[in-house]
Amino acid sequence: MSSLDQLHVFNALNSSPHARLESSALFGEGLAAALWSNRDDARDYQAPSHHTLSCYIADGTGTYRRQRPGTKGAPGRLCIMPAGHESNWIIDGSIRLAHLYVSEERFAMGCLRLLDREPRQVQLHEAIFLDDPQQALRFRQLITLGWSEPGERLLASSLAHAIVDHAVLDQAGPRLGLRLKGGLAPHQRRQLTDYIQAHLDQPLSLSDLALRCNLSEYHFARMFRTSFGLPPHQYLLARRLEHACRLLRHGMLPLGQIALMCGFASASHFSNRFRQALGATPGDYRAAFASPR
Repeated sequence: MSSLDQLHVFNALNSSPHARLESSALFGEGLAAALWSNRDDARDYQAPSHHTLSCYIADGTGTYRRQRPGTKGAPGRLCIMPAGHESNWIIDGSIRLAHLYVSEERFAMGCLRLLDREPRQVQLHEAIFLDDPQQALRFRQLITLGWSEPGERLLASSLAHAIVDHAVLDQAGPRLGLRLKGGLAPHQRRQLTDYIQAHLDQPLSLSDLALRCNLSEYHFARMFRTSFGLPPHQYLLARRLEHACRLLRHGMLPLGQIALMCGFASASHFSNRFRQALGATPGDYRAAFASPR
């Protein structure tokens, strides 16, 4: 997810003469957010390639799905629109709502980290007008932060991750009617995740990982992506950055030491990768979470 104009739901709203984009941001790691106002509109979403989590901030009592006209929204209600879904919406009156856009790769990481399940085994269940005060509070906190200000954007990113993790734990379930083919065996997948987590500080190559499964690099890379939903190098980088974020939030180790502990060749390499993924330097990230709020 490198730009907002790649997002189907964002584009569908942005193309409406009735909708107004109040603010938007890319948070990195497959997450983006937008705050919208809309009035007297009709919008169709056809098989987006990303998941969308939304929260009605204000109004919305005249908003409903065309297929379910008797069920209408309200402030604080949440909707989950999975990738690949199709839905048609009527906005009768006004609405203010927040959207969180989630890449399938970010969802895959949540399945692996939180559920210890292969992403292809799990789907995000579609839902409309959920009553979840904890999630609604996170959304309301999210929109109060200045997404264009580096420190606050990092706090917003942390809230966005918490929203997605909550949805993975509460709204994800087995994918029905699926017959799994290919991929790594469950014991291989568990062995790999444990091995990678225990060796984040070491230079892990594709051949190192393939050898642990007694596979050629070609077949290992293909089977890894089938099971994990993303290629080995992307999974490894995500785990290293995740570990780095924990160290930055909960300690004061020098950045060079954190870089080595997370498998980066140097502090500058670490800083460049961190900035590409999260939009800020490791120092900015630490300062944001150290600041009293």
